[in-house]
Amino acid sequence: MKTCQTRPASGPRRQFLGQMVGGAGLLMLGSHVDAAINEASRGLAAGGERARAFHTALRGGLGSPDATGLRLPAGFSARVVARSGDALGASGYTWHRSPDGGACFVAPDRGWIYVSNAETPDSGGVGAIRFAADGTITDAYPILSGTRINCAGGRTPWNTWLSCEEHDAGLVWECDPFKPGNGIARPGLGTFAHEACCVDPRGRHVYLTEDRGDDSGLYRFTPTRYPDLSAGVLEIAELDGDPLAGRARVRWHRLPNPNPGERDVACRRQVEAAHEFRRGEGMFFHDGTVWFTTTADHRVWAYRCRDATITVAYDPSARERDGRDAPLRKPDNLTVGGDGLIYVAEDGDDLQIVMLSSAGDALPLLQLVGHDSSEIAGPAFSPDGSRLYFSSQRGMGRNGASGLTYEVSGPFPAARG
Repeated sequence: MKTCQTRPASGPRRQFLGQMVGGAGLLMLGSHVDAAINEASRGLAAGGERARAFHTALRGGLGSPDATGLRLPAGFSARVVARSGDALGASGYTWHRSPDGGACFVAPDRGWIYVSNAETPDSGGVGAIRFAADGTITDAYPILSGTRINCAGGRTPWNTWLSCEEHDAGLVWECDPFKPGNGIARPGLGTFAHEACCVDPRGRHVYLTEDRGDDSGLYRFTPTRYPDLSAGVLEIAELDGDPLAGRARVRWHRLPNPNPGERDVACRRQVEAAHEFRRGEGMFFHDGTVWFTTTADHRVWAYRCRDATITVAYDPSARERDGRDAPLRKPDNLTVGGDGLIYVAEDGDDLQIVMLSSAGDALPLLQLVGHDSSEIAGPAFSPDGSRLYFSSQRGMGRNGASGLTYEVSGPFPAARG
């Protein structure tokens, strides 16, 4: 992925943050978007001690970089849990290059597992780190190998990891995060440059993004026998209406050929009416809404599953200097905390994870300095909400061999225990 030179969050960007109170900088369109995170936003302003501490910490700005270039708000701390090329603990498993999309899973012993893709062209796959209940690393192992350019993906409600290959012949692979092994290809989810996916358990659909310039598709897969992903129907989205002016209706069209060969018509071009998104990226399902990002136009989108409507939830160019000084640009992977707040990682720009809320806040949670050729990837919360995992894909290097995977602890609003 193409990245940009990093720059500190200061000057006009900090002024922009101050101007955002009351929604002046966030384009929040449609009542369903507000409703999705409004309760969490009120909780930050008038909630308990932890919520107030979180809000105060983010408004206080970020501190100086630590030895790895990581800036955090007051009250937060971090550790590096894995480095590309290094063995993890007694397991002897070597952490992969170019760590990308990731997710956490609850382990039977009250611990948890963090899985991470390897976005490499020659030795992709997925690695897993197992943590005890106190956060100690107890094991690490591969759960997928023999694939390439594994970008993002998504966790399923039945506790598997869907790993997405980002190339024209790319597939989605379903992996078991709880033990070493290899994934199962799910060709029904299409052959294209996959980015991320998520599952709506009520509607029994899998949604998928595509990372292809200015003509990416938004896809929906309906399993024949949910949750079995071995067969089903793949569709692509058409938008009826302007998602910047309010809610647009989404019409889904069945793809004639979900698995095109090299000389066949690509999935994104098989339906003339399909909407062309500008580099579909991260995706996450929360409380009836599919959140996803498009990097090329710096937008965060919200698709409401129950009535198939979509809006642009964040657009930095809507009101302020064409977005040049917006606090969030180049949005990529994202996650939603148990508090309902959205946490979006940047691919380039000034390499931050930014928290979004319907109260008009777009506040940096953290920033990497000196990682100029990198991107932030794989944000995911531990099951108790107290720790956030993410990776600097290439660290301070240029070829992915210096990737760093972090754990950040602090007064997150949804933390338990």
